[in-house]
Amino acid sequence: MRRVRPGVAAARGSAGGAGGTASRTAGPASSRTAGAPARAPGEERALTSVAAGETYGAREAAEPKGGQPVDVPRLWHVTLSVSGEQAPLTEVRRALEQLAHDHPFLLTSRYAGDHAEIRYWEEARDLHDAAAVALRLWGEHRQTAGLPPWEIVGLEVIDRQTYQQRIAEGYGPAPATPVGVHPY
Repeated sequence: MRRVRPGVAAARGSAGGAGGTASRTAGPASSRTAGAPARAPGEERALTSVAAGETYGAREAAEPKGGQPVDVPRLWHVTLSVSGEQAPLTEVRRALEQLAHDHPFLLTSRYAGDHAEIRYWEEARDLHDAAAVALRLWGEHRQTAGLPPWEIVGLEVIDRQTYQQRIAEGYGPAPATPVGVHPY
């Protein structure tokens, strides 16, 4: 199956070229694709701009489905809660600071001697992928960051729009919550 950006298929199909190889034109002074006549001497190329959003690269690689790209990564706000036996506060803080260094998207961590909460942004295709990565985070970094042997006791994964809506309604952490590792 050939991948085509929205709007391009109509231009190719309407030009009447065999196999969809007709040139795309934005006007009489635009550039032509291979095999099309060259510009007349002195004729300038028409320049057009294309709005490139945050999903530009993913749109190019995704198959169109009803005009919308499939499997475009989105941002998810993750809150991971862990708990376990009492550990020295200095060790918990040092381990969480190392985790923040290893995982650059970490926003904030709150901790006590027997539990902690980590908030960060994850880029993933869907909620399932974001949750899977979040559930692996503590275990995968336990050795490298020296995290306590606590278990995951809570997980919240919400999309960016829901997060922003909660903030606007006065729920959730205030936008001015300091980034970093802080005691409860």
